[in-house]
Amino acid sequence: MGAVRAGAGCGLAVTRVGVVIPAHDEEVLLPACLAALGAAAARAGVPVSVVVVLDACTDGTLAAVRAADPAPFGRLEHVACQARSVGAAREAGCRHLIGAGDPAGLWLATTDADSTVPPDWIVRQLAHARLGARAVIGTVQVADWSQHPPHTGPRYRRRYRARDGHRHVHGANMSMAASAYLAAGGFPAVAAEEDVAMIGRLAARGEPVVWAADLPVITSARLVGRAPAGFAGYLARLAGGP
Repeated sequence: MGAVRAGAGCGLAVTRVGVVIPAHDEEVLLPACLAALGAAAARAGVPVSVVVVLDACTDGTLAAVRAADPAPFGRLEHVACQARSVGAAREAGCRHLIGAGDPAGLWLATTDADSTVPPDWIVRQLAHARLGARAVIGTVQVADWSQHPPHTGPRYRRRYRARDGHRHVHGANMSMAASAYLAAGGFPAVAAEEDVAMIGRLAARGEPVVWAADLPVITSARLVGRAPAGFAGYLARLAGGP
């Protein structure tokens, strides 16, 4: 699944965007995530709705959602679940955004509460969609390595392919047409690697996927992540491995 180079007439006519943020006790980092999404939504050119999925939260995550500026968004909503599963949370958010209506024209994106998207994040996704992409998988960057040993950052950068065609999969930076999402069966209700499973489902259907390096998301390098086998776990292994 390489970068799409579709011809004229192959693109998707996107009329609205929905963004899903799964959150389990993210009162500290969620405000920055929502502020960055607001900047991206303001430039999108189409209405952008955001849903924060409060998964078994016991802190002030709900208050952080309510305190966020709703002005850049068509809707800023929250739903709650007790799944303790990032896959189930992403699925709940996507299904909420799709609702009972026609999925035509809806573009779904996901990021994480500990991540901040660039201002052109949505604009670039939609540019790929116009060229024929039905899913866009982006890269991530780490801005602060202070919690890790000095060798972790350089080791990570040596192993990471931050270029087009990269093949990294991050729930913090992926998006797709709602119609493709539904046809593939959505995110599985798993505690980790739901993003990998989703891309596998899209690949099995032959959906055109762009592995893009032009819309990197900044994510945290915290030592204890919310998914046991997620990005934080990978960084911990990288810090301690040879």
